[in-house]
Amino acid sequence: MALKLNPEQQRAMLHVQGPLLVLAGAGSGKTRVITQKIAHLIQELQYKPTQIIAVTFTNKAAQEMKHRVQQLLPAKNTRGLMVNTFHTLGLTILRHEHKAADLAQKFSILDSSDARGLLQQIIHKEHSDDDTDLDLIQAQISRWKNQLITPSTAISQAEDAKQVSLAHIYQAYCRYSRAYHAVDFDDLILLPVQLFREHPDILTQWQGKLRYILVDEYQDTNFCQYELIKQLVGIRESFTVVGDDDQSIYAWRGASSDHLHRLQKEYPRLEVIKLEQNYRSTKRILRAANQLISVNPHVFEKVLWSDLSEGDLIRVLTFKQDQDEADNIVLDLINHRFRHQAHYKDYAILYRNNHQSRIVEQALREHGVPYRVSGGPSFFGRGEIKDIMAYCRLCINPEDNHAFLRIINTPRREIGPSTEKLSEYAKTRQISLLSASLEMGLSQVLSEKACHQLHTFAHWLERMAQRFHGENNSIVVRDILNDIGYSDWLQETQASPKAAERCEGHLNDLIALIDKLLEKEDNASLEMIIQRLSLLDMIDRNQKEEVQDEVQLLTLHAAKGLEFPHVYLIGVEDELLPHRSSIEENRIEEERRLMYVGMTRAQRGLTLSFTQSRKRFGEILACQPSRFLQEIDAAELDWQRHDDPVDEKKNTEIGNAHLAQLQKLLGLTQPSES
Repeated sequence: MALKLNPEQQRAMLHVQGPLLVLAGAGSGKTRVITQKIAHLIQELQYKPTQIIAVTFTNKAAQEMKHRVQQLLPAKNTRGLMVNTFHTLGLTILRHEHKAADLAQKFSILDSSDARGLLQQIIHKEHSDDDTDLDLIQAQISRWKNQLITPSTAISQAEDAKQVSLAHIYQAYCRYSRAYHAVDFDDLILLPVQLFREHPDILTQWQGKLRYILVDEYQDTNFCQYELIKQLVGIRESFTVVGDDDQSIYAWRGASSDHLHRLQKEYPRLEVIKLEQNYRSTKRILRAANQLISVNPHVFEKVLWSDLSEGDLIRVLTFKQDQDEADNIVLDLINHRFRHQAHYKDYAILYRNNHQSRIVEQALREHGVPYRVSGGPSFFGRGEIKDIMAYCRLCINPEDNHAFLRIINTPRREIGPSTEKLSEYAKTRQISLLSASLEMGLSQVLSEKACHQLHTFAHWLERMAQRFHGENNSIVVRDILNDIGYSDWLQETQASPKAAERCEGHLNDLIALIDKLLEKEDNASLEMIIQRLSLLDMIDRNQKEEVQDEVQLLTLHAAKGLEFPHVYLIGVEDELLPHRSSIEENRIEEERRLMYVGMTRAQRGLTLSFTQSRKRFGEILACQPSRFLQEIDAAELDWQRHDDPVDEKKNTEIGNAHLAQLQKLLGLTQPSES
């Protein structure tokens, strides 16, 4: 059933003739607009679901969007509807057009660690004199790809020897990736754009398939993503993009709010509709956030407003040092939860940099408060999952040398010292490592025992690969685990039997997930499911299926798109927020947007804090409150020092809350009054 829309939301839903930009402020119900617009296109305007595509950035957002549409329409009316991340869209295009893109039918996807390993190999063999940090090389290659800069262009634009060296590493990286029949995360957008440029006939076919395109979080698009959408839109110009320039906080990965502004130049018929009513935060939080962000220059002016209550003053807590900040914030949270009978999951502690979480985690553990840190190990990032996924990838794509190298000695097969000679042999023969393992000529470079081990392994894998192509269930995955004796390997290598048991539980979850996806998706093959699962860790590394009753610890970047009843934003200091590098490089505007994002995560309660000194790298550094605090009207803020006298009533409340927390930890109940 459709929910009631406000007048601006209604206008945005009904506008289908010509391009539309929905400028959607924080908490203004943009997902509701997108999903109801999809329902309107299908139900009222008779669009086929297969003619509509909605694109967003995270798997979680895509799933939520699709779920909401399915609640609005009968199941038969949503069959074939595409609600994808950018990278899933790119994968779909490349899977359909692999020949034109000069890719093997069963190409592999390199995750960040795979790509890093390939770069290490290239530098070791071809650029051993390059002393550039590997992270910087990987980031630079990503920037080049996101800007549609080819290796040859990067070489021609290089201004010094260092840049020339980096560009040649980029060139070798692309060459090796193609030789391994692999693409990385950035290629999933880059290659479709290049494909459409080189094959306008294929682009015309895709434009004909898609009558309407919707894009969420448009301010987060990089140049490559912008171009892909522009190509698919074509001359029809039937699209809705939703974004907010005040929440553009990903410049470091190529995103640009300028893409919102470019729309007006490239699409003269563009209609702009502003969603300014906020359904999330109190009036006071919104006023303060508006005051802060108004300092930034704007092409599109907007002011968030709310029908909700006035709300409490925004507290600004001052502490002598970071240890005091962590301890007192945790005690304050415990006290607030006790007084308001709230849940731990109602609270979030936000910060600018990951390193700030350590001391807060310590305080939470000392007080027995359950918590979750965004950025912990994801399901698909676990070693045991990556191992078995590598077996699956190699069964699907025998050319996947990275998968081969990961599993050839997992479990141990006494082949370790032979892999380098095997790599040299494969390179000479210009074949994959797996193909080389089957050749008789290998005996000229390896011992008889090593050759036998490799032949045995390769023949077994061939049999498993045949089953992958012929069977459409997870039994073959379970058989792989049994054949290689992976349970024994876990018992041997894990720190404890309990740790090994946890790993096996994760593997059972993987198998159950494969079966669930095969059952859920029409005409999905086992190969397709494995390839799609390979994307999940890269798209949503921090996603959990179920929200536990835990305090959430997140960076400001990770908090975007989320909301919490009560937010603590810590470390609101110059050189932290705004960050020192942003101050030095005159990028204050994005830092201001980052604080704006943090403030607008709060629904009812917002607490800001800073310290007079902070320990970094073993050194005590003096701190100054953030300049952003001076940009908020003092009437909205309640400044409190941690060493101010605390009244007796508040001391009693904190004591009672802490006692209740300790009793809970010890399994005791509070004695009743006699």
